[in-house]
Amino acid sequence: MDRLKMHSPDLVAANIDRLAKLFPGCVTERQGADGTLQRAIDFDLLRQALSDHLVEGPQERYRLDWPGKREALLAANAPIAKTLRPCRDESVDFDTTQNLFIEGDNLDALKLLQETYLGKVKLIYIDPPYNTGRDFIYDDDFKDDAESYLAQSNQTDEAGRRLIANTEANGRFHSDWLSMIYPRLQLARNLLRNDGVVFISIDDHEVDNLRKVCSEVFGEENFVAQIIWQKVYAPKNTADWFSEDHDYLLVYAREKSKWRPQQLARTEAMEARYKNPDNDPRGPWKAADMSARNRYDAGMYAVTSPTGRVIPGPPTGRYWVTDEVKFKALDADRRIWWGAEGNNTPAVKKFLSEVSGGRTPQTLWPYSEVGHTQDAKKTLLKYVQFEHTENVLNSVKPVELLQRVLQLAGEPDAGDVVLDFFSGSASTAHAVLKQNAEDGGNRRFIGVQITEPLPKPEPGMASIFEMGLRRIRNVGQDLRDTHPDTTTDTGFRVLKIDTSNMAEVYYRPDELKQDDLLGQIDNIRPGRTAEDLLFQVLLDWGVDLALPIAREDIGGREVFFVDGNALAACFAADGSVDETFVKQLAARQPLRVVFRDAGFASDNARVNVEQIFKTLSPSTEVRTL
Repeated sequence: MDRLKMHSPDLVAANIDRLAKLFPGCVTERQGADGTLQRAIDFDLLRQALSDHLVEGPQERYRLDWPGKREALLAANAPIAKTLRPCRDESVDFDTTQNLFIEGDNLDALKLLQETYLGKVKLIYIDPPYNTGRDFIYDDDFKDDAESYLAQSNQTDEAGRRLIANTEANGRFHSDWLSMIYPRLQLARNLLRNDGVVFISIDDHEVDNLRKVCSEVFGEENFVAQIIWQKVYAPKNTADWFSEDHDYLLVYAREKSKWRPQQLARTEAMEARYKNPDNDPRGPWKAADMSARNRYDAGMYAVTSPTGRVIPGPPTGRYWVTDEVKFKALDADRRIWWGAEGNNTPAVKKFLSEVSGGRTPQTLWPYSEVGHTQDAKKTLLKYVQFEHTENVLNSVKPVELLQRVLQLAGEPDAGDVVLDFFSGSASTAHAVLKQNAEDGGNRRFIGVQITEPLPKPEPGMASIFEMGLRRIRNVGQDLRDTHPDTTTDTGFRVLKIDTSNMAEVYYRPDELKQDDLLGQIDNIRPGRTAEDLLFQVLLDWGVDLALPIAREDIGGREVFFVDGNALAACFAADGSVDETFVKQLAARQPLRVVFRDAGFASDNARVNVEQIFKTLSPSTEVRTL
């Protein structure tokens, strides 16, 4: 019976697997630090296989480089021995909700989510630090290799800090910011569906660098748009040079050929442009130009109006958009408008009944449509009360802006997963709940926020993460009060990143001493609950963290059932897992089942478990801790 590995995936090993499929002759073996043989890539052979397409040495090439880039990429690929611990007391509708709030470093969170949400996220929206010189960035320590990552219990610097001020006086001003964002985007890309999309808010400080990084991570061919958002409603007359009235949203698709933005709803003003001055039975229409600038040789001909006026051709420098035969057919079908007197330059009728139900999104988003920064602050203050003004975030985004992103990203009722790993005050989560309530959607959110303290603690709220929780609790209550019949999921599971539930001996059994074996040393850290173990098992097995969870008592033993029979888990550690109990569990035919080693009375009992499941439920995958 195999053990679960209980750490985040080794992405380097996954890349070796991919290369092995393409270049099997380049795969070799090397001796690892623990003395075991490991698969590796022979780069000399790989160079030979790609000899005509290599750029090496001093040869010039086009790319973005900065000090620390290599270390940042290595850190993205290194596994960590951490877990997500559930917090029922801080959650809402814990057992049934499909929304997640994660507290902790988003680099760790993205690693922990790699197997569970690989290729499952439809939309990623992030609002990272803009690197203005006044905000904070993540202080990543990239000195350690994969072995150190597994051995360490914490990933902080010597002073225990994870956030630092990145001032322009710092000689690595841009490099530090790039080293922060690069590994996070690398990991985030893995989570996107093939028809997924990422929207990133940014301003002029790093927009050029961010676009280059995104083109490297997602592929330049997957660039979709650089949207301008008018973030203020009035100019800043105190500005030294220009009043900065806008931010950007960079949009990249996972695979551009597989994602298209949804159309936006037409406004009343747009529909008001359609009239019916000639009482056409096909209904309201508007006149569209019959000429265009693109060269079209078949579009050069004379036309005659109903009054008999001969128009020798289209306006100078333009061409009719159809050939003469098609023009006459349109005219015969009363689709050409010659003006009320029948003597104007021809235009083509576009009927409201024949146009698509929406409008194509544009790259300029005015505040009149998606809100501005003052709107965003008012919304935050509506749902979170502050005693200290300095705790009110200045960079919060309007809910309407994020609703626009949601509307474009996908269909409302497709169960899309929406990820924001710079969650801040939880504006994205707010937008998901509000948009679902408005259009009957069933989008799900995953928010990740580091434990960043507020400048001054508030009653019952000391961090930005806690601010976000308070906001969404109040938003959910407001939606339930306003729409008592709503079926919108307004709950959330709170999960917190922590050291692994497994003791060091679990990862380094080779270091066990004879005394440890005789004492049957426990491989679970003290103070960890059965539900803690369950969530680390879900991570390790790649099972959705938002599936419904039920507890049952079977023969006096607590058993967790996830999503019915997707997974069964019994973490009894008293040697009480016997044949009778196992047969009862096997009769349920779960897809997966996990036990603790300490739950078996003997090695024979452990072996019998496998045999029982092979007989009664052969498709069940059986693992132990």
